Amino acid sequence: MSDTRQTRNSVLLPEPTLRRLPWYLAYVAMLNQEGVENVSSRRLAQDLAVDASQIAKDLSFINIKGKTRIGYDVAELEEALRNFLGFRNRHNAVMVGAGSLGAALMHDSGLQHYGLNIVAGIDTNPKIADTVIAEIPVYTPDRLAGLVRDMDIRIGIIAVPVEHAQEVADSLVAAGVRALWNFTPRRITVPAGVVVANTSIYSHLAVMYNRLAESDSNSAES
Repeated sequence: MSDTRQTRNSVLLPEPTLRRLPWYLAYVAMLNQEGVENVSSRRLAQDLAVDASQIAKDLSFINIKGKTRIGYDVAELEEALRNFLGFRNRHNAVMVGAGSLGAALMHDSGLQHYGLNIVAGIDTNPKIADTVIAEIPVYTPDRLAGLVRDMDIRIGIIAVPVEHAQEVADSLVAAGVRALWNFTPRRITVPAGVVVANTSIYSHLAVMYNRLAESDSNSAES
């Protein structure tokens, strides 16, 4: 995925900023539930471990500014972040690969709070196809194109064995899907205009294991 995104106002938004905004949203949503009316940039910076100047710069992209000695209006900031990130909209998606990982995502009702609406699953396993998971029907692959068309599906979620990732991506793009959320460790290729978000659990594990080893090594030396 490219390093920037284009906002509704045609302003190039850095991808690191896009990755931080949901963290800000989760935090202010928690504050809102606790009845907190205002939050200072200093508290945001302290609790989120992000420099205050960076937070101010990030929030400037959504035209939200704090008030001197008051900070940000929590409810206003939460609403602005939800709208800007598209979490208020419903984005229909199809889950390709309804095995253990795919089924877990289909069971995760929390994704709907962020606008992701998984409306169908696809699986080649005859024990899974033509069943229902978390009230979501699962179909055979030959139904894909019709489902994308009839259910206005724009997002395809890929949770298949790595050797099938590119094949599945090609099928989704051919069916008219405009964005792919790839949970396999393979870096798939797509035509220009198709958005890809890679979420490799294995790469995150590798980073965690490496940092844990470094921490253990430093503790042993001290």
